[in-house]
Amino acid sequence: MPQANVATFRSTARFGAVKGAWERFQRGLERPLTPYYLILGSAALILVLGLVMVFSASQIQARLDGLPFDYYFKKQLISIVIGGGLLYLAVRMPARAHRALAYPLLLGVLALLLAVMVPGIGVAVNGNRNWIRLGGFFQIQPSEFAKLALVLWAADLLARKQQMKTLGEWKHLLIPLVPMGLLLLALVLAGGDMGTAMIICALLFGLLWLAGAPTRLFTMSAVLALLASAALIITVPHRLNRLSCIGATHVAKDGSCFQAVHGIWALASGGLFGAGLGGSIEKWGQLPEPHTDFIFAVTGEELGLAGTVSVLVLFAALGYAGIRVAVRTKEPFIRYAAGGATTWIMAQATINIGAVLGLLPIAGVPLPMFSYGGSALLPTMFAIGMLLCFARSEPGAKAAFAARSRRNRRKGNKQARRRFLRLPHKER
Repeated sequence: MPQANVATFRSTARFGAVKGAWERFQRGLERPLTPYYLILGSAALILVLGLVMVFSASQIQARLDGLPFDYYFKKQLISIVIGGGLLYLAVRMPARAHRALAYPLLLGVLALLLAVMVPGIGVAVNGNRNWIRLGGFFQIQPSEFAKLALVLWAADLLARKQQMKTLGEWKHLLIPLVPMGLLLLALVLAGGDMGTAMIICALLFGLLWLAGAPTRLFTMSAVLALLASAALIITVPHRLNRLSCIGATHVAKDGSCFQAVHGIWALASGGLFGAGLGGSIEKWGQLPEPHTDFIFAVTGEELGLAGTVSVLVLFAALGYAGIRVAVRTKEPFIRYAAGGATTWIMAQATINIGAVLGLLPIAGVPLPMFSYGGSALLPTMFAIGMLLCFARSEPGAKAAFAARSRRNRRKGNKQARRRFLRLPHKER
């Protein structure tokens, strides 16, 4: 065979192999249980990798705070155990139980957000008064639970309006969804939590998009949101300084952009595979919040580009699966709740990672399920359990689980029959 024909044959064979692999991958994505396993697997891997990175990134900070080196790791582990219980509960709850939880949770969150403003109850951390101390070293941040409350309440509201066929009218589309969102925004901003306010804004936009809001409404809302954000940033000096640090590569003479620049340096020094677990230099006091807001920077320094890309891929898989659940369901409440929860988690991940990369202002929000912090972890894990519950409730997924259960029963019966036949005659 001529050399040219051999090369052509090999090239065609390689192309056929790649095409076949791509077709198998697409068929795998179309399977009814794919969203369920993508959500479960990506969330589990994010939690495990995040716990490892919290242990690595927090040791020096714990010693600087005069605490045992594994203090933050143990607290995060406790939070994951509690969050695992919430996740399991959310998976076992039917969709109607999630819907029934909407109003009690919203009222409870509103009460907690008001309690934060009461002297002696609310606690200020890093200049923001948005914490409530529960006793000992446990404290909660009610604004983190506001995201879950808004998702469930808005999903129930929009589902009822869709059933009444009133979502086509601007008045019914915006009221009372937007006023309630603005109330939550006001209470969150009263405590100084600009990062959570940004996520709530993104969540509102996502819910309006799912409800079929017209483009004109989005344009007007975006303009108003930009004007309000500009006013909030200009009137508070430290927020204006954070905005000026976008893309900064050197610390200013007055010390501004210190955290942003050291985050970039941590990522840049990681290379392809990083310095190895525990090998970060920036976490030795140079990088503020190495185990919370800037844990992605420490991940890049210790695990390199391979580690950071792995985190991005896991979040992309989680986002794809959440969107797939929202798109393929016929139940309005499930569509809005799944879409809202996915918007919340992905928006928070984008804001956190964008800030570490120097593409967005530092907003002070943790990386979901990855950064240290029980207040952020618990509602997020409940939301993951809710997504798993919705993924299991799809008709195709139910049929697949039922078929698998029947196969397992038949397999168990065959194994029991073989064990019985291997017994001596007297023991049968």
